[in-house]
Amino acid sequence: MEACGLEEKLGYRFREPRLLETALTHSSYGLMEDGRRVDNERLEFIGDAFLDAICAEMLYERLPEASEGTLTKLRALVVCEASLACLARELELGARLRLGPGDEKTGGRERDSLLADAMEAVLGAIYGDGGYEAARTVMRGLLGERVEEAVSGRLFRDYKSLLQEHLQKQGKQIHYLVEREEGPEHAKTFYVRAEADGRVLGHGRGSSKKEAEQNAASQILQEGKDVF
Repeated sequence: MEACGLEEKLGYRFREPRLLETALTHSSYGLMEDGRRVDNERLEFIGDAFLDAICAEMLYERLPEASEGTLTKLRALVVCEASLACLARELELGARLRLGPGDEKTGGRERDSLLADAMEAVLGAIYGDGGYEAARTVMRGLLGERVEEAVSGRLFRDYKSLLQEHLQKQGKQIHYLVEREEGPEHAKTFYVRAEADGRVLGHGRGSSKKEAEQNAASQILQEGKDVF
């Protein structure tokens, strides 16, 4: 595992690299150590708790007049699965995950749920390695832009709706078509393409049709595709 590149992206150097390795080990990997399974679920548990606390602190400081309800809704936006998966992609966690053959074959490295869990586990690993202040410092750095986007209302709108808004200004309607499905019934991967006026704008995949469509819309928005 190329830990150094990830440590540079995180801005944190692990004293115990095996913690980071564990954080990136999914339960499907099946690694056994001293008779017990080693995976990232415990680190995910503690990372999830600290993530909520750190994000709450940031919003509390940023919005001194906001109500509890407003702060709660904004925190939910910042730490939702889609947000954490996006952050994980920026850190290239997917390429570093240790997965079992099943998840490897069914696109686990791009699955939002696995990426979000890994992001929480990495935070848990930082806490385990350097304590709460280290985890707090790293996550405040990583979440700063997302907190500002949440406060301004720009964070994680529905990608499909946002894309349609852009296209409607040009009198266009977008359609999503399933190209194929792969994998067993309990772990299918859907592949879709997005079209407007007979032109293919982008592709997406996901563990559900909805996720695949959102990923296609996200790709189009990020790449431009000369549609706006």
